[in-house]
Amino acid sequence: DIMILFKQKCGFSELYSWQRERKVKTEFCLHDGPPYANGDPHVGHALNKILKDIANRYHMMRGSKIHFVPGWDCHGLPIEIKVLSELGGKAQNLSAIEIREKARSFAKAAIEKQRSAFIRWGIMADWNNCYYTFDGKYEAKQLRIFYQMYEKGLIYRSYKPVFWSPSSRTALAEAELEYNPEHVSRSIYVKFPLMKPSPKLASLIDGSSPVSFLVWTTQPWTIPANQAVCYMPDSKYAVVKCSKSGDLYILAADKVTSVASVLETTLEVISTFSGVDLENGTCSHPLIPDKASPLLPANHVTMTKGTGLVHTAPAHGMEDYSVAAQHSLSTVLIKMLKASKHLLKEEELVHSYPYDWRTKKPVVIRASKQWFVNITDIKATAKELLKKVKFIPGSALNAMVETMDRRPYWCISRQRVWGVPIPVFHHKTKDEFLINSQTIEHIIKLVEQHGSDVWWTHPPEQLLPQEVLSQVGGPDALEYVPGQDILDIWFDSGTSWSCVLPGSDQRADLYLEGKDQLGGWFQSSLLTSVATRKKAPFRTVVVHGFTLGEKGEKMSKSLGNVIDPDVVINGGQDQSKEPPYGADVLRWWVAESNVFTEVTIGPSALNAARDDISKLRNTLRFLLGNLAGFNPETDSIPVNNMYVIDQYMLHLLQDLANKITDSYKQYDFGKVVRLLRAFYTRELSNFYFSIIKDRLYCESAGDPRRRSCQTALAEILDVMVRSFAPILPHLAEEVFQHVPYIKEPKSVFHTGWIRTSSIWKKPGLEEAIEGACAMRDSFLGSIPGKNAAEYKVTIVIEPGLLFEIIEMLQAEETSSTSQLNELMMASETTLLPQEPRTLPADAVEHKGTFLINLEGGDIREESSYKVIVMPTTKEKCPRCWKCTAESSDTLCPRCTEVVSGKE
Repeated sequence: DIMILFKQKCGFSELYSWQRERKVKTEFCLHDGPPYANGDPHVGHALNKILKDIANRYHMMRGSKIHFVPGWDCHGLPIEIKVLSELGGKAQNLSAIEIREKARSFAKAAIEKQRSAFIRWGIMADWNNCYYTFDGKYEAKQLRIFYQMYEKGLIYRSYKPVFWSPSSRTALAEAELEYNPEHVSRSIYVKFPLMKPSPKLASLIDGSSPVSFLVWTTQPWTIPANQAVCYMPDSKYAVVKCSKSGDLYILAADKVTSVASVLETTLEVISTFSGVDLENGTCSHPLIPDKASPLLPANHVTMTKGTGLVHTAPAHGMEDYSVAAQHSLSTVLIKMLKASKHLLKEEELVHSYPYDWRTKKPVVIRASKQWFVNITDIKATAKELLKKVKFIPGSALNAMVETMDRRPYWCISRQRVWGVPIPVFHHKTKDEFLINSQTIEHIIKLVEQHGSDVWWTHPPEQLLPQEVLSQVGGPDALEYVPGQDILDIWFDSGTSWSCVLPGSDQRADLYLEGKDQLGGWFQSSLLTSVATRKKAPFRTVVVHGFTLGEKGEKMSKSLGNVIDPDVVINGGQDQSKEPPYGADVLRWWVAESNVFTEVTIGPSALNAARDDISKLRNTLRFLLGNLAGFNPETDSIPVNNMYVIDQYMLHLLQDLANKITDSYKQYDFGKVVRLLRAFYTRELSNFYFSIIKDRLYCESAGDPRRRSCQTALAEILDVMVRSFAPILPHLAEEVFQHVPYIKEPKSVFHTGWIRTSSIWKKPGLEEAIEGACAMRDSFLGSIPGKNAAEYKVTIVIEPGLLFEIIEMLQAEETSSTSQLNELMMASETTLLPQEPRTLPADAVEHKGTFLINLEGGDIREESSYKVIVMPTTKEKCPRCWKCTAESSDTLCPRCTEVVSGKE
């Protein structure tokens, strides 16, 4: 593979270790947020890793030592689910340790695939020393953070309603939900028979017919957990008689008409009363007849839907969320309610509802014993510390604070096996648990040596240190068992700063991830860092958008619009449809995208990137070709002796270099691409190169006029290559292999950032070149599609500043070799302070004005000029093709001189 040989030649793989060994003062640390080890490398990975690499290479060229350790997030439910689904029926009989072994090898395979892709994209790192969250040393540090937070009272165990995913069989955190607006719930109307009426109610009913409270719910599966029925104390309620059954029902007076039509019956109002009159009454549970459900006043009862009476099951309630139905459970319950004759009506309801983001199945809310981080205590400090962090774009700060504010608490326990165990022991009979500095130190040592498998492989008595073991019943009558919960993987990855970041400060200069991490890794990293040491783990946070398809649509396998970075680089099966673009096209596309918004990718974006790079290559080829035989050390011309246009190009080059450096500093790589592209298409190809070709090709090799041009070309090449090196490292290295005057080709990355000279800056030159260009445009505009060399031009400028400036470009009155004539590209140019008396009949005149504005507006002078265009009377020179020869078979005076060797 040519690519591999090329990378060896340029020392691509040694670059990271080379720069680590440099004796430099500043260090730049970019902390790699770990991608998840459960799938093939995709275009989102490419966007993220390439952005990081561009930043790293820029800072390295600026002279910093880069600290960048790539990592992987290796635990968690999605890996576990994939492994179990691949095993099918066999999965039932696996032990925890067997599942863990299979999950580990699955994660390792995914890591290998991703790692080789990252290397192919040119990501600079020491790929043999990465971090993995399933590594024993990593897990041990994570457990230490857990204990530090526990000791400070920031981690606690509690019985609370949490989001529970039946499909994943575990508790979930808010960040793991997505809302499905199309969810269908089974809503039901249920009879709760009156057990003990309130005094007021007793007076309103005669006791002859059975009386029931009518309750409506969208969560039939929570009925068994019913503890009460709630009513609105200040609303009106009615006792009604059903014309179908003759039964008496109680419901809100406002709901009688709507409920009657749902139940397809008529309800006759017998009497009405106020909600407060229900106080102290009870009804019986529809499934457990001897269980009483008290009637309670509440303000969360709404009158928009239902019956004005609400079934209440505290174990399943978070005020803020409606809870989804789980169909299988609902159906069983509905059958039970039918059997108990308390089900009146069942219907479907479409509403927005929380789903498990991995399995795309509804979650329920149920109370269970879980472990939580008390983030209320950390939030205020975290927000203060965020004010000192630089966010790019700035709006990301508020977005992060908002997502933090929305979290009431962080549930960190999961009821699965592929992860880091929560290091506690539970008492066999009492509701007590055991965790202290002795037990933790013992477990940390074991995990450091053998990894967290010890929790499942070692007998419980070995998981406790001797001194603790003797206090809790000894090895034979141990009163405690190891807990069965593992830590949320956001806690895994959120502690990466403590395991990966260098030095005593352990703070990264940069975290750079997609915007979903504002509620994910950025946040879990911040919370664990603030909790344990009251500081943020990052100085700057850069947030990028997601990759979308060409029309801005989401990428998904089902839509068939997923773009595989491997196909982008190496081409697809049908290369006419999916050509191989190479890694640099992928990198240019990443850099060019406005990454602070959503990023689109597709054939047209990739073709545009390829065209940009091929234009860039042609520009570089022109520069390299024309630098042959030039040695900057001996052949350079001092700046002040150079042609004005060459000096002008250095002036532009300095401005370009400053803007490019500034854009890199702001991580605005899209701006770098735009600046570069404008420069090499507009300033170089279309303007400068077309003007200087004659001087480069037709003057004698060592002529100072030609050397002046080459001096500028060498500087342009150097600035250009360094400008795009962080983005297109492969192309930059390739150019460095071909620079004619570099004897031992070095890596461009070994030689530092753009160097410009302050003497290049010459604002006064802009006036001369821009003034002359205004006249050039008048001239070229008057001969569309014709060869400028077949015309001669007379320029008339009234005496004054403009005349003096343009005179710098042409000292004599008429010349075919002056700087002014080169710029005009005519056969000859005449410069006059007043109009000639007579003009030939075929002369065409153009008038114009040019405003000179110097010294920041102190000198302002508007001058008028005339451009007079006439066909030349001379013949075309067979050597330089300019119409400057006396006859078509003789050389023009300039070429005669060059050929005869007189210089």
